[in-house]
Amino acid sequence: MSTLFDPRRFIALVRKEGSQILRDPSTFLIAFVLPMILLFLFGYAVSLDSTRTRVAVVLEDSSAPALRLAQAYQRSPYFEVTMARSIQPARPMMVSGTIRAIIVIPQDFGSKVKQGHMPPVQIITDGSQPNTASFAAAYGEGVRQSWAMEEGLARNPMAQSPPVSVSARYWYNPELKSRYFLVPGSIAVVMTIIGTLLTALVVAREWERGTMEAMMATPITMVEFIASKMIPYFLLALASMSLCTVIGIWAFGVPFRGSVFALIAIASAFLMPALGMGLLISSATKNQFVASQIATLAGFLPTFLLSGFIYEIGSMPWPIQGLTYLVPARYLIPSLQTVFLAGDQWALILPNIGIMLLFGAFFFMLSFRVTRRSLD
Repeated sequence: MSTLFDPRRFIALVRKEGSQILRDPSTFLIAFVLPMILLFLFGYAVSLDSTRTRVAVVLEDSSAPALRLAQAYQRSPYFEVTMARSIQPARPMMVSGTIRAIIVIPQDFGSKVKQGHMPPVQIITDGSQPNTASFAAAYGEGVRQSWAMEEGLARNPMAQSPPVSVSARYWYNPELKSRYFLVPGSIAVVMTIIGTLLTALVVAREWERGTMEAMMATPITMVEFIASKMIPYFLLALASMSLCTVIGIWAFGVPFRGSVFALIAIASAFLMPALGMGLLISSATKNQFVASQIATLAGFLPTFLLSGFIYEIGSMPWPIQGLTYLVPARYLIPSLQTVFLAGDQWALILPNIGIMLLFGAFFFMLSFRVTRRSLD
């Protein structure tokens, strides 16, 4: 290999790599079809919202206050209510999974209201789904508190009202739609697939097809070789990211309050470690099957599980929390969510961009050494 950089030779190498991408239909399937499938799955099929939870309201009291409270549960947008007069028919419904909670309005409910008390209700939840159970209990109590305010019980000195009233307000996602967090996170997964998985097959494919020996006989430099492999996939990843962003905004209604410049800067910074990791895997394995398996374990799974995309990092055990700092997507997803929901908050974005660029420099340094040793 030569030691002098030649722009004409470099452009020829980039065109060669681009021609290989155009001739390979599987590349476009992974770059554009698979991201669309993932985006629609995370946008429609996967939801962390607790709206329309199926519950049974057991009305043991037929007084007017009890009927009004039951109607409050029926009007709530968070519940899909099935009415019952006793708890016996509701129990098998919970066992079978037809409902997720039982709200019991007791027999003495009306009489306690007449005495000026705010009587409690019994909320029985299905413990097999802890998140849904906690949501149902919290929202069920919230409906009761709101009903008590409308009835004037919370202002009654005999009522059991708390001394401090807390009113929560969510600035950037007031409706708490999980789609607003899942769609930007799915873009990070898409970029990981293209940046790491596709790139992991690049050099390995050259070795398997026997074309690497021919390239070794040419006077190309190491910089030309690596850059010519990276640039086409860098542009392909940006194109896929742009398509996912447009669909997320127009099809799923995700707000985009930032700038295109900030989005491209964040995506470009993340593609550095993603492409570097893919090239490192490809150069080290020289086998497409092995490279794809390692890329899935080292790139896709950590992005999906340890980046805060689905599972909150703060709820993980502390050794796993420490491990998440080694996952580049941990710094990408908060930056994407910030650009989409809050705008160009550079004080939050720039540190993450800097960390991702450091990861990229580390992976490219390793891949440069491994690729040179493999060619020598």
